[in-house]
Amino acid sequence: MPQVRIVAKNFMDMVASLPTMKLDKLYENAFICEAILRSLPPLAKKYVLQLLFIDIPVTAKSMEEWVLADGFSKHKVAIDRLIQLRVLSETVDRKKDTTYRLNPMFQLNIQKHIVHGGILPREPMPSNITVRIPSLEELDAYAIRQWECFLLHLISSGEAEKTTNISPSMMKVFQRGLLSQKDDKEPPMLTESGFQFLLMDTNAQLWYIIREYITHSEDRGVDSADLISFMLELSFHVTGEAYNVNTLNDIQRSIIRDLADLGLVRLQQGRKDCWFIPTKLATNLSICLADTSARKQGFVVVETNFRMYAYSTSKLHCEILRLFARVEYQLPNLIVGAITKESLYKAFLNGITAEQIISFLQQNAHPRVAERIPSVPENVTDQIRLWESDLNRVEMIPSHLIDEFPSRDVFEAACDFARECGGLLWESSQKMRLVVKGESFPQMKEFLRRQKQ
Repeated sequence: MPQVRIVAKNFMDMVASLPTMKLDKLYENAFICEAILRSLPPLAKKYVLQLLFIDIPVTAKSMEEWVLADGFSKHKVAIDRLIQLRVLSETVDRKKDTTYRLNPMFQLNIQKHIVHGGILPREPMPSNITVRIPSLEELDAYAIRQWECFLLHLISSGEAEKTTNISPSMMKVFQRGLLSQKDDKEPPMLTESGFQFLLMDTNAQLWYIIREYITHSEDRGVDSADLISFMLELSFHVTGEAYNVNTLNDIQRSIIRDLADLGLVRLQQGRKDCWFIPTKLATNLSICLADTSARKQGFVVVETNFRMYAYSTSKLHCEILRLFARVEYQLPNLIVGAITKESLYKAFLNGITAEQIISFLQQNAHPRVAERIPSVPENVTDQIRLWESDLNRVEMIPSHLIDEFPSRDVFEAACDFARECGGLLWESSQKMRLVVKGESFPQMKEFLRRQKQ
C-alpha cells in the first residue's frame, strides 16, 4: 500500500514515542492500559498476564525458559515492544543479570480490570431524551461524506468549498505537509506527499491526519498525552450510541468538534442537551487504523486498450482519477477515461510513482474484475512502469570538467585522488581530462593547489 513517509505507523507507535513522564501519566487511565493490552502481540499479552500478580522482578533467563528454542525471535519482539511502551522496566545489576518488572500503575489497572471487569467511559444517554438517532448505515454514510469533503477541499475542488464546514485553522493543521503555498496571493498546491496521500487507503489516510493532529497539539495549547488519552478512551464507546457532551471538559469538547469535521463522530443538538455519536472510525482507533478488512467495494475497470471505467457517483473519485488519467466524460454513475502517456507523465512529475498508481487500481478494482488474476491487465501495468522508466533514463549530477594538466603524472595523481574520495565521474587518459562531482570539486582544487607547490 502506498505510504506517506511518516515515523509512527499506528497509534501505539505514537504512544511509545512519548516522553517517559507523559507515558507514565497515561497509565493512570485504566482505558489506556486496556487499549495498550489490546494492541500487544499475542506473546507479549501472555507475558503481561503471567507477570500480572508477581510483585518481584523476574530474571530474563527465567522468561526465556517460557518459550521453546524456535520461538526465541518472537520472544525478543515481545520483550522489545513491552519495553518500548514502558509496560516492562528493564534493570541490569552489577553482575550484568537482567530483570524485568511490570509498570506498577499499568499492573494495578489491569488487575482491577480482570478482577472487577471493565466499565464504559461514560453511560449512553436514555433513548427518551435523544431523538433522530441515525442508524449504523446512515452513520457510515455520514462518515464517508465528511471524509470526502475534507479530501475534496485538499484537492481544492470548487465543490468542496460549498459543502465543507471545517474551520480554516483546523484545515491548516490537517493539511500540514500535504499542501504548500509560496505566497498569500497564490492558492495552496499539493506537495509530493499530498499526491501520494490521495492514493492511500482511507484508514491509512485517517491515521496520517490523526498523527499530524496529535503531533501539533502543543501549538493549540493541548497536551499531547491528554489528547491521546481521550482519543483512546473514545475507542471504548459504542458505535451508534449517543453520549452527552456535558460529560466532557472544555478541551475534550474542542477535540470532539474537530473529530466531527473528519467524520469520527456526529454531533446532534436536542432541545436541552447536545450529544455526540461515535462512528466506526472512532471506535477502531485503539485497534489499528491501517486495518484494511473494512475496505470499501472497488469501482474501477481497466481494459487492455488503456480505457478506464469507474462506476461511481463520487466527485472525489473523479478528482483522484484525474491525478493520473484523462477523464473524458462523467455520467451520473459512471466516469469514463483513459490512461495516457501524457497523463502519467504529469503524475510522475508530481511525485506519484508507477507502483502507487498500479496499487490504487488493484485495490479499487471493480468486483467483476477483482477476482481475476491479474485484476489490472499486465500490458497496462508493464506500460505504466516503462513510461516511468523513460523519465529516469538520465540522471542530472552537478559536475566540473578539469583539463590542461601540466604533466601526465599530475593527471594520474588527480584521477587517483578523485577515485579515492568517490568523486570521479569520467576520465580520458588520452586527452588528460576528467569530470568530478560538484561536491568533490573543492577537494580537487585543494589537491591540485598542493601539487603546484
